[in-house]
Amino acid sequence: MKSFDAIVIGAGQAGPFLAARMVEKGMKVALIERKFLGGTCVNAGCMPTKTLVASARAAHVARNSAAYGVNIPGEIAIDMKVVRARAETVTMNARNGLIGWFAGMDGMTVIYGHARFEDPKTVSVNGEMLTAPRIFLNVGARPVIPDLPGINDIDYLTSTSIIYLDRLPRHLAVIGGSYIGLEFAQMYRRFGAEVSVIEHGPKLASREDEDISDAIADVLRSEGIDIHTGASDIAFARSRDGITVATDSARIDASHVLIATGRKPNTDDLGLDAAGVITDKHGYITVDDSLATNVDGIWALGDCNGRGAFTHTSYNDFEIAAANLLDGDDRKVSSRILAYALYIDPPLGRVGMTEKQARASGRKIMISTRPMSRVGRANERGETKGFMKVIADAETKKILGAAILGIEGDEVIHGIIDAMNAGTTYPALQWSVPIHPTVSELIPTLLGDLKPV
Repeated sequence: MKSFDAIVIGAGQAGPFLAARMVEKGMKVALIERKFLGGTCVNAGCMPTKTLVASARAAHVARNSAAYGVNIPGEIAIDMKVVRARAETVTMNARNGLIGWFAGMDGMTVIYGHARFEDPKTVSVNGEMLTAPRIFLNVGARPVIPDLPGINDIDYLTSTSIIYLDRLPRHLAVIGGSYIGLEFAQMYRRFGAEVSVIEHGPKLASREDEDISDAIADVLRSEGIDIHTGASDIAFARSRDGITVATDSARIDASHVLIATGRKPNTDDLGLDAAGVITDKHGYITVDDSLATNVDGIWALGDCNGRGAFTHTSYNDFEIAAANLLDGDDRKVSSRILAYALYIDPPLGRVGMTEKQARASGRKIMISTRPMSRVGRANERGETKGFMKVIADAETKKILGAAILGIEGDEVIHGIIDAMNAGTTYPALQWSVPIHPTVSELIPTLLGDLKPV
């Protein structure tokens, strides 16, 4: 039996940083990872996928350069091996950075292997027993594979395996019209593949308001992506040239199929029963406002707790746990204002409530929208798709939520995120003096157009 002051299981975006903070405090910490340091973000999520998105945008800009007076003779060719190698380099640089960082820490023991609970204070890994009074779970999530007819008869891709693809699909069928699926759909269309998106629900990006979902669909259709919403009876079969994807209303001859129908937590093989840790019906570990589980001395951080499915919320879980356990603070998950982005092009930046949620809350609300075609910076750049939208409380004057689908929307939204976290009222933000010419300069104008609904 090896004893530590703390054991961290999983090396995503919360666990390693918490481990490092504890080591700084003089603690002896074991960090257990079954595969790669960095978790989904570094190895199969944000870093490689956004690198691929950048390559796809470069191809898109090159194809459309003539509109800007830049003539590139010949056809724009894509070298998928180079594209893939570039993404791998970004991942490996980040992963190796973590390896080097941890190697220089006295008190940190990194163990590669599969950890399982033996009791609330003991885990086994590689045949050894480890014990600690504090155990932190940061085990992440993985793609969900739905039980659809014929799915086990085909070779399908997931959001993890598709990033290793080094050749261009003839026709990529994307099953699932949410954030991950849409990013890959546009990416591979820009690389030159035919792309079809098949979504069981009535609209794309179902979390969003209908006007946002419709605008996203318009963006993708304008680039030649075939979209099928409300699809039922989805089934697969091998064909002579690839894979046939059939629905109640369409038949698609695909060369590759990407399953992008959601993710589930990696909690089913941790031996949680032996520790007495409770999960919900979806497998997410139940935590309180401080990220503590029902078992004293065990916490769950990141995607596995169901309180956020993003790199930034996972990192914020680290910040909450470190502040409370190491700094004597009293931070709460419920204080977090949720914000995220969809990295199609143009991107969607989102924070707080949707219009639908705000209306359902019973508040008296105000709404303002503005098309990107009325934003000077967007016109100068020749990228006018999308629109801005903000929702405010008519009585408190606080901003409730916002969506910016348009050029640099993922960056512009931070002005509103900061204002909401600071509790700034919209009239105060309205009188700021932003820089011209930027997309952000339209935020005061957008707020000035708020009208009661």
